[in-house]
Amino acid sequence: MKNILLTLGLISTCFLVWSQKVHYNLGMSKPQSHYFEVEMDLEGFKEKVLEVKMPVWAPGSYLVREFSKNVNLVKAFDENGQVIGVKKTSKNTWSISKGKASKVKVKYEVYSFELSVRTSFLDLTHGFVSGSGVFMYVNGHKDRSGTLEVIPYKDFNQVTTAMTRYQKHGFNYSFASYDELADSPIEIGNQEVFSFTAAGVEHTVAMYGPGNYTIEVLQKDMARIVESATGVFGQNPNKNYVFIIHNVVDGQGGLEHTSSTTLSVNRWTYSGSAYIGFLSLVAHEYFHLWNVKRIRPIELGPFNYDEENYTSLLWVMEGFTSYYDELLLLRAGYYDPNEYLSKLENTINYVEGSVGSRVQPLAHSSYDAWIKAYRPNENSANTTMTYYSRGAVMAALFDMMIISHSKGVQGLDHFLQALYDKFYLKQKRGFTEDEFRAELERFSGKSMKEFFEKYIHGTEIPPYNEIFREIGFGAEYTGVATPSFGASLRQDGGNLIVRSIRAGSSAEEAGLSVNDEILAYGDFRADQKGLEAMIAEMKEGDELELLVSRDDRLMKLMVKISLYEKPSFHFIPMKNEPQKDLLNYWLRTI
Repeated sequence: MKNILLTLGLISTCFLVWSQKVHYNLGMSKPQSHYFEVEMDLEGFKEKVLEVKMPVWAPGSYLVREFSKNVNLVKAFDENGQVIGVKKTSKNTWSISKGKASKVKVKYEVYSFELSVRTSFLDLTHGFVSGSGVFMYVNGHKDRSGTLEVIPYKDFNQVTTAMTRYQKHGFNYSFASYDELADSPIEIGNQEVFSFTAAGVEHTVAMYGPGNYTIEVLQKDMARIVESATGVFGQNPNKNYVFIIHNVVDGQGGLEHTSSTTLSVNRWTYSGSAYIGFLSLVAHEYFHLWNVKRIRPIELGPFNYDEENYTSLLWVMEGFTSYYDELLLLRAGYYDPNEYLSKLENTINYVEGSVGSRVQPLAHSSYDAWIKAYRPNENSANTTMTYYSRGAVMAALFDMMIISHSKGVQGLDHFLQALYDKFYLKQKRGFTEDEFRAELERFSGKSMKEFFEKYIHGTEIPPYNEIFREIGFGAEYTGVATPSFGASLRQDGGNLIVRSIRAGSSAEEAGLSVNDEILAYGDFRADQKGLEAMIAEMKEGDELELLVSRDDRLMKLMVKISLYEKPSFHFIPMKNEPQKDLLNYWLRTI
């Protein structure tokens, strides 16, 4: 009897789930108003009160953006078209008193006039939907599957998204859960669409806006990037993948998704060195297909859309990806080994030469992305370090450690393959920092406790030369103390303005502040070239009087030049080193 009751209960539960239906209509009848019109049809929900919520952030972009600020009055109706009461109960939550209604239609508009990879946009030229800022979900039912019909403006004839199209006519799509809907950007308009196949996967590319691109060249080059990225893991988890590319004046970078990405680039980026930068961006966002969308910290999924999702491991997600976006170009033949080493040397010198590297630990830069990285101010360079660049440096060091320990049999590729297999494929979850470190110790053959304490949770400079020499390469320290002013300047028309001040510098000690206007130095009227030329000739202990305007008040400041040593390194190939084969393995020259 107990088994019969249990079976009946399961059947009843399954029927309830199956009877619950979620469908969205997305309209845009007047694009010049910049409003998307959303209808959300809910059927079969038994609760007398439903809560619908709008996320406050877009996964992959770690800042609370308060998307509900763009939502106009939310209305609800029952199956007979009668108005149902709607009450706003929090900044991103609306409570709908449906009573016994079997069907509920929710209607609202979303103002969309910020064209970036993480926000939505609509005008007479096209529409772009970043799902977490347009589609609400039913609280407690994010796991429900559903359908979406996109109703383009009359002059638009294309819709591009990674969601599955389930009807030949119209633009009708299905999604397995709200997470998939929110994670599938949509381009709507008259974009140019082409495709290519790489790594056994069909790739669709939607190009909005004119540019100096050539489709045949992009098909070939993007395929090479895809093949190189897939080669790291030996398998590609997708059957189809979508690139949405916005060709604009002010490129915004990229944002990754599980089966797609959105890239925003300058429309003339498809030639010369700028084109290599574009391919690096393609490599970066495509590598996220594995690293962060599948290999991830345990905190990043399932997402809490109501608030910040803190993790200390963004340096792995973004930093490792930044390491590979250049390494993949080397493997694909866009860099030679010397060009690649120059790139890595520049990254190390940028990281170690930044004042913030001695102030903010790498783990903290990840955790505080929500409050610092996306909210920079005039003092950020003195107090923060990007987890992109410093994380990339750590990835390079770990790669060398693994290559050295395995004697050229394994590298960071194999470590990532192990994370992918163990946590994503087998355990279907993310990992903790302790689990990540344990796997790293297994591959490097050494305890990483002290390394993490000093260089991940601390701010010390890693022993570059010691680690590089393990694979037959040197990293010589080249930092030298030199006289330094410590302020950067910008010429704004006829005004000379202080742009930034380095902490502890001569300029800071003298009392100079950001946004001060320098009117004169010594007996000379201020101009940027003249002042910088004079400073370049000064020695330690030399003094210079500045006449400064601050809030239209004049003040005289005396600057006494002091020494400053900016840490830097230079790569040196070792001759007759027994580790030469390891170096060749790292650079894939064998």
